[in-house]
Amino acid sequence: MRIWAVVATLTVCASLAFPQKRAKVDINTETPEGQALQAVGQEEDPVKKLALLEEFLQKYPTHSGALWVLGQAETLYAKNGQHDKVLEVVPKILAADPTDSVMAHQALKAAEAKNDTALIVDWAAKTRASAQAAEKLPKPEDEDELETWKHEIDFAQQVQKYCDYSLYAHALKATDPAAKIQAAEALIAANPKSEYVPQLNDQLFLAYRQANQNDKAAALGEKMQAEGKASEDVLLVLLDHHARAKDAAKVEQTAQAMVEMMKTKPAPAGVDPAAWEKKKTTVTAIGLHVLGVGYSNASKFSQADKTLREALPLLDNEQMKAEALFHLGLANYKMGAGAKDGSKLILEALKFNQQCAAIKSPFQAQANVNIKAIRTQYRIK
Repeated sequence: MRIWAVVATLTVCASLAFPQKRAKVDINTETPEGQALQAVGQEEDPVKKLALLEEFLQKYPTHSGALWVLGQAETLYAKNGQHDKVLEVVPKILAADPTDSVMAHQALKAAEAKNDTALIVDWAAKTRASAQAAEKLPKPEDEDELETWKHEIDFAQQVQKYCDYSLYAHALKATDPAAKIQAAEALIAANPKSEYVPQLNDQLFLAYRQANQNDKAAALGEKMQAEGKASEDVLLVLLDHHARAKDAAKVEQTAQAMVEMMKTKPAPAGVDPAAWEKKKTTVTAIGLHVLGVGYSNASKFSQADKTLREALPLLDNEQMKAEALFHLGLANYKMGAGAKDGSKLILEALKFNQQCAAIKSPFQAQANVNIKAIRTQYRIK
């Protein structure tokens, strides 16, 4: 006699497992397979039940009830924390029903429990694909199946959001830069518009730097800067990158952005106000110094003079101070030499060169040469 099993022991509640392919099993108790399924349904001890399920799968892997058995086994494996077993069973279920996003989600949870980056990335992609397929399931004609279908569609949508979160959470807690990059890049590739992507930018930028992937760091930093979301630390790195690339326009743009940011940015939460003020001064000084030197090199001497005078009292690095003084001397000399009454500017140029010459730096020798030249040219004792 063939009967449809409707008892609770042999059916899976729709709220827990929507896919219909494993929701019911056709039992023929006149066959060994049917008798084995009946024994599974009647067994209440989880350990014995799991043993019966595994025995059935070993003996009857192609039976029509195998999919239901796999689902039952997965539930027990998950409860037991047998994550490898979950990851072994779920692919077999998905092979029979690619839309079973409930099982795919279970595999993703197992990958998370193992804290394995490659597995999490792999199962986030597989789970997303399963959920996307489930979301496209056609509306059933049978009114009795409509509510289950609605729940399945809703679940599939929520699972896709969870895939984003899973990658984000793993990237956030990963201490290895390579793992952080792998998870973050997987999220960006899967859903670049995810709400979690902007929250990872700073950490991904740092991970790129730690992994010596400087071109990727620069590209991400420029994107963050364009969106107005680059921190002062990101801008400092970009400034160095552009300087090494000898991109004067980007150097000026980035330095200016740093200076403007520091004028209004409040202390971040949890940062000591005194420490923040010191950092603001340092970052502002670097920005002004770079701008001023850039103006001087571009023969924009009036701008160089104004900017470097603003930077000078903020600089606590002797080498940067020497460079600023050297360019202040140059700027004032150039402006004074071309003015009708430039004597005051010439004296300023002499003063700045003298201050520069008092600091041991690559500019010291030239500053001494400049001092002699100015004295001789303008007969200054």
